[in-house]
Amino acid sequence: MIGFAWGIGLALWFGILTSISPCPLATNIAAISYIARKVGNSRQVFLTGLLYTVGRTVAYMVLAVVLVAGALSIPEVSRFLQEYMHLVIGPILIIVGMFLVGLIEMDLGGGGMGEGLQKRVDALGVWGALLLGIVFALTFCPTSAFLFFGSLVPLSLDLNSTVALPAVYGVGTALPVIVFAVLLATSAQSVGKAYNVLAKVEWFARTATGCIFILVGIYFSLAHVFRVI
Repeated sequence: MIGFAWGIGLALWFGILTSISPCPLATNIAAISYIARKVGNSRQVFLTGLLYTVGRTVAYMVLAVVLVAGALSIPEVSRFLQEYMHLVIGPILIIVGMFLVGLIEMDLGGGGMGEGLQKRVDALGVWGALLLGIVFALTFCPTSAFLFFGSLVPLSLDLNSTVALPAVYGVGTALPVIVFAVLLATSAQSVGKAYNVLAKVEWFARTATGCIFILVGIYFSLAHVFRVI
């Protein structure tokens, strides 16, 4: 399969692509903006973004660690993965790629703030950003769900990485959030411009990634499932 260094790079890219996808990106900006309205100065706005980022990173990392470590710790599952993981990687990549390019559509619902969550966030003040980061990370949109469960988890299982790849993925999801926190702290007008730019970049990045997934998935399927190449 792929080397560990390539796995690290892929995990980082999956995280960035997750964070700049429309639903997570809009959620991230809304969450930071909501908290920022409750505080007064740019330093606290930046702190809000940092705490929100930590919440998202920890949530993704813990979930991935539990899934990967749990699967690898069960002897029957571990043996099954060792024997058959190379057979399912190809079809998984094709399915995820088809979703990323828009050939498959799925609606998992959006992640918003209920009244109860808003009250808890308000009561915690700037620390409410940490809670929002955890909650919104676990409220998966279709793109984030496919990238997390369909790409990161199989990759971590294939490379037997219970901590490193999930942690790098979490960092990847954090990078754009930090950028928007800085923009909010300096100039709210910059956020709209940056959002428009990222919306265009996201489409090209998602489409290119989806096409690569499909091609690599076809190759793996032909090589390992059908054994014709």
